[in-house]
Formats: sequence, structure tokens, C-alpha cells
Amino acid sequence: MVQKYETVFIATPVLSEAQMKEAVAKYTKLIQDNGGEVVYEEDWGLRQLAYPIQHKTTGFYYLIEFNSDPQFVATLETQYHRDERIIRYLTVALDKNAAAYAEKRRANKAAKAVAAEAAPQAE
Repeated sequence: MVQKYETVFIATPVLSEAQMKEAVAKYTKLIQDNGGEVVYEEDWGLRQLAYPIQHKTTGFYYLIEFNSDPQFVATLETQYHRDERIIRYLTVALDKNAAAYAEKRRANKAAKAVAAEAAPQAE
């Protein structure tokens, strides 16, 4: 049975942009190689942490929304735990209400992006 999941991980702030993209590619490939489907990805960028983690006060946040078998989540989290670039992670299963909210959030973000593209052309 396929379940919808959302995972957010925080990568160490000392990574270059290329290293961050490599880490993201590793996890999206891991999801796809294990029969999952990546539905949505969002880079939240470098953000201030609420409290220091491993003596770091900032981190690169990244969101991946995917569909997968429930047994795969343990494999994904084991890989997060083993990766020294990842300082925190959280994976949650989305119920029907959370999945609907995530879909609405994606639609709103896409509409804002289209409006932002159209606004400079109107001037």
C-alpha cells in the first residue's frame, strides 16, 4: 500500500550549493530506486535554527514530498542518520487532510510564481 509522506531535513551550513544539490539528488534517487515517487521538492534555503545543533546556529532546510511504501521510511531515516551532512530530519505520513493542504500550498506557490513572472512584464 502506497502512503503519502513529507520529509524535511536540515543540512549543515558549511556545505556549498553543489554539495547541497548532491545531497538532495542522493535522497530523491533513493526514494525513486525503492519504488517511491517524488511528488514535490522545495528548497527553503539557509535559515536560523531555533537552538544550536552540533554547535551550528544555521542550516539548509529542504522539503521532499513523496509517495512510498511504509517500510521504506525506516530505510530513508537510516540513511539520514548515517549521513554526516544531515543534522536533523523529520518524516511524517500525510493523512487526507494534510495531503489536501499540501496540494493547496503547492497550487498557491505556483500561482504566486506565475504572478511574479507576469508583474515585471506589465511595467
